[in-house]
Amino acid sequence: MDTKNLIPVQQFCDRYEIEFSFIDSLNEFGLIEITYIKKNQFIALEKIQEIEKMIRLHHELGINLEGIDVIYNLLEKVNNLNTEINSLKNRIEFYED
Repeated sequence: MDTKNLIPVQQFCDRYEIEFSFIDSLNEFGLIEITYIKKNQFIALEKIQEIEKMIRLHHELGINLEGIDVIYNLLEKVNNLNTEINSLKNRIEFYED
């Protein structure tokens, strides 16, 4: 399997000076997905920015994993509502013209 868009979890933990248990907990909460290739663990590069935000929420603001889970669920709902609002605005504009 191609690991071009993946970063090893251990390398990520070393770079950001965090414990593997934090990444493992994020995975258990369903906030991130760890990919396993030949007993090695990887994170998708496209998720790094989100994980950085989660690290800051946890370390700088002292928010526990349950809180991070709630925050991300609420952010997802807000994004979905914004998408729906934009769609409805477009439909209204179509009928007004």
